[in-house]
Amino acid sequence: MATIFEQIIQGKIPSEKVFENERILAIKDINPAAPVHILIITKKSIPNIQTVTAEDLPLIGEVITVAQKLATQFGIADGYRLLTNNGSSAGQTIFHLHFHLIGGRDLGHLG
Repeated sequence: MATIFEQIIQGKIPSEKVFENERILAIKDINPAAPVHILIITKKSIPNIQTVTAEDLPLIGEVITVAQKLATQFGIADGYRLLTNNGSSAGQTIFHLHFHLIGGRDLGHLG
């Protein structure tokens, strides 16, 4: 069964796209945690960050480049979080690698 992200990538579920190329899709989160909350999704089906291989590293670098560009575009380049959850105990609910770009308000300190 395809994940919700695979269905979004295939165009079967609508989304508010803010970036797309052959390898990456970025959409606005439907339940934002901050004024800017964008999901940056790899089009390659990778379950989570722990399963990234050496072959995937250029893709992860590209995700960071896209995050930087979107942070500038959305006016949060001076303060944002880029995070991913790995596994159920970390809060991962969709097992397709994606990153949350979150900003637009004071996010406080972690830990």
